[in-house]
Amino acid sequence: MDKTIFESFGPEDTFRFGKELGEKAKEGSVFTLVGDLGAGKTVFSKGLAEGLGVTEQVNSPTFTILQVYEQGRCPFYHFDVYRIGDSSEMDEIGYEEYIYGEGVCLIEWADLIEEILPPRYLKVTIEKDVEKGYDYRKITLEGVGYEDHCY
Repeated sequence: MDKTIFESFGPEDTFRFGKELGEKAKEGSVFTLVGDLGAGKTVFSKGLAEGLGVTEQVNSPTFTILQVYEQGRCPFYHFDVYRIGDSSEMDEIGYEEYIYGEGVCLIEWADLIEEILPPRYLKVTIEKDVEKGYDYRKITLEGVGYEDHCY
């Protein structure tokens, strides 16, 4: 499993890293996003969206589970599965149509639906480390299901 670690010293770094990944993302890419509350998942998501050319305001779709953005260079499907009680609930929103579709998917709190994730995805983990500063974040990017470099 290929792994890259990026250190963020503030929200602007987290945003920029997300944007760089969005600029490189290809149609069909799936990103999973894991991190505690307040870790910077929404900031990262906004950066990824900007890298895809999304100009709309991007927010975590916590209560709607899915937000679709069509106006970028390819569709952007932003999931927030924090409120999902069981992964079978994802069938109700047509999860597979998006995950195996032609856009780019980002799934926040993906560890809650790990059993239905596709065989290949890019796992982004954001961790705080208060010893390194209030705004410090360690962002780990792993290619799951990839045999070699995946990004």
